[in-house]
Amino acid sequence: MFELEPVALDRLYAAHVADLRARYDAVVDRLGWDAVVLHSGSPLQRSVFDDQYWPLRPVPHWQHWLPLTEANAALVLRPNRRPLLVRVSQQSFWEKPAAPESDAFLNEFDLVVVRDVLGTRGHLGPGRVAFVGEDRARATAWGIEEECTCPPALLAALDALRTTKTPYEVGCIAEANRRARAGHEALRDVFAEGAASELDLHLRYLQATAQDDWETPYKNIVALGANAATLHHVAYARAPSRGEVESLLVDAGATCRGYASDVTRTWVRGGGARASVFARIVAAVDAMQVGLCSAVRLGLAYEELHDRSHREVAAILRDAGLIHGSIDEAVDTGVTRAFFPHGLGHSLGIQTHDVGCGLRPPKPENPFLRNTTDVARGQVFTIEPGIYFIPQLLEPLRARGGGGLVDFEAVDELASLGGVRIEDDLVVVGGESVIRNLTREQLPSGGGAV
Repeated sequence: MFELEPVALDRLYAAHVADLRARYDAVVDRLGWDAVVLHSGSPLQRSVFDDQYWPLRPVPHWQHWLPLTEANAALVLRPNRRPLLVRVSQQSFWEKPAAPESDAFLNEFDLVVVRDVLGTRGHLGPGRVAFVGEDRARATAWGIEEECTCPPALLAALDALRTTKTPYEVGCIAEANRRARAGHEALRDVFAEGAASELDLHLRYLQATAQDDWETPYKNIVALGANAATLHHVAYARAPSRGEVESLLVDAGATCRGYASDVTRTWVRGGGARASVFARIVAAVDAMQVGLCSAVRLGLAYEELHDRSHREVAAILRDAGLIHGSIDEAVDTGVTRAFFPHGLGHSLGIQTHDVGCGLRPPKPENPFLRNTTDVARGQVFTIEPGIYFIPQLLEPLRARGGGGLVDFEAVDELASLGGVRIEDDLVVVGGESVIRNLTREQLPSGGGAV
């Protein structure tokens, strides 16, 4: 299975920084700035009523350059100049920053260490300096005017740079998928044995992937049974399910040097007709997902894949006996959107829902679609179709009779199993194969019966 040694990622990192320098220089010059300073981030207080802080989530523009989770550092970028990294020596004795996975960044930047945060101000240099970060008070303290703090045109240009991933970024996302594999395989096996709660499974995932909760790219979605109908279920049940037939949906990833994987698998346990029907739906969604991945082509509008997925969802629902009538009727009347309400996928990178692939609004019937670009080489995005039994969406459909298309008796038989989602992470490589499936390199199966 694919794995990059840390030293190989370090070599790719040097080329990544060189690429960023060239692209940033072009943006900064075009927009008329003399320099851009990226702030790593400030600790965020959990509540104004106490003195606890959340673990630092670095500013994404900072993480684009540096795999360093360290508060109040700055990266000063001037065209045609070696980047300057400013770190603060005076750290709190209450906590210690997490060590970076690699110190290769030390070879790519000039380094200055200041005694305290205010000392950074003297290293920003002359001219028009733009500040990129979430702590506007820090920008003010460094003497940067409000109009130069997160200027929209600059942010839009920097976001666009993140649409196309470098080999280093792809390597990090691939490694994040490899790390996620251990968690998904562990949960599949524990689920097969039975008698585990959602909290048990969540904690087992963290153990198997050797990451703390704050290191995960997003809060793990671990849903047994009907809880899978809550698309972002994170309120874990403490008691194990005792049903003879049970389902498990796990949407969970891992990180590598700040880059995320985002993987979903669905499993079913038990025997009888209900388990058999649900297992067939899982297999059908898995096959549909693989087919959609194979359909990716350069220049294809991603929204076309999303629209195609609704036709395929309609076919699966009809084959399972959950709806009647034609595929066109199921799609045109909105029935499929009651069973599959979210978008087919999103850009992936430093952020789980990364920027750069949602620059134009989707069609009105696709309000939750986050990827609306045309497929281009270097993009990384997810493909994640699903079929769910969501009461908030099915009850209004039931009240108006479902257009005569929905067999609610058959739906009610499966409702306690919540739903199915299968999700892979793809990088567009071009050429004959077009895509590389970073997830299937690690987890060939999307789920099924255990």
